[in-house]
Amino acid sequence: MESSSSEEPRSIAVEKAIEVDIDPGNLLVTDPNEISRLQLNSNPAEYLKDLTRSNTQLLINSIFTLPFHRVDDVIVAELPKPTYVLPRSKPAPKARPLTKWQSYAKDKGIVKKKKSGLIWDEIVKKWVPRFGYRRAEAEHAKDWLLEVPQHSDPYEDQFEKKSEAKSERVAKNELQRLRNLAKAKKIVVPASKGLTSKVKQSKEELLTAVHTANKATASLGKFQPKVGKVKPLKGAGKKRQFDPLINSQEKAKNLSVLDKIMNKKPKIDVEPIVSKSVGAFRPKKKESYGDDDDEGQRKGRRGKQMGTKNSKIKKGPAKKGSFKKGRAAPKSGPKKKKH
Repeated sequence: MESSSSEEPRSIAVEKAIEVDIDPGNLLVTDPNEISRLQLNSNPAEYLKDLTRSNTQLLINSIFTLPFHRVDDVIVAELPKPTYVLPRSKPAPKARPLTKWQSYAKDKGIVKKKKSGLIWDEIVKKWVPRFGYRRAEAEHAKDWLLEVPQHSDPYEDQFEKKSEAKSERVAKNELQRLRNLAKAKKIVVPASKGLTSKVKQSKEELLTAVHTANKATASLGKFQPKVGKVKPLKGAGKKRQFDPLINSQEKAKNLSVLDKIMNKKPKIDVEPIVSKSVGAFRPKKKESYGDDDDEGQRKGRRGKQMGTKNSKIKKGPAKKGSFKKGRAAPKSGPKKKKH
């Protein structure tokens, strides 16, 4: 029984009416040719398959024209710098800054040498790890007996002294690690930060010491239990929250921002407009300059004064300018004779 014949291999030469734009750095091909709607509607799967195959063939042809070299019997092509800038939602991560020791080693030309994980111990006569928990077991087996120094207290516990020295070294390394983190993030750490040598500390210093001790862990205080009602440190700020790089809600978020911008209406302050409209329909009061009303009031006051016993009224013509501003001068004229 004969097997079905496979398809014949196609030619690597591909002809296009308009040359495609190839970016080998990004392995990107942009085809500006017009799509045939007739073929796409009649057989879309076959048409798209042929179109993809031809464009991929053009990309592979361009890769074979690039310089190449061998790496472990494998031919590797050297891709050029990309010409098409691909968009990204987040900025590219920056290189991690060097620590104090790394910058010093770089200046002095110190190269880190790879060391073996096991070393030979002459006391226990076996291979022990250079670091790790098994190293601590080997040290415990080796230092089962400690010599008391010549000028030290003979009753001093040398095992406890050795344990305290190790704890101090660990704390020193942790402090240096935190300083490296502060230097990498460009945070100025004053010398008096944390616990100071003062006998009496202020409230702010104690609060700073509590927050510093709370964050002096491998997780920077993320899993530390809260100690009572501790107030937040002033000037510490809040940790910024960033969206993930692969965000499924990015499209909906951008559309919501666009809708807010497009549907934004100018705000109208209604209160001054209403007050102006109400004031326009309100009847205006007649302006009085004190001619009629004030005169009648002053006449009444004058009559009251004339009726009192102790009132002294000077007879005679009134002097010019003797009355105050705003008051009407009495009318002077011939008196009427009584019949």
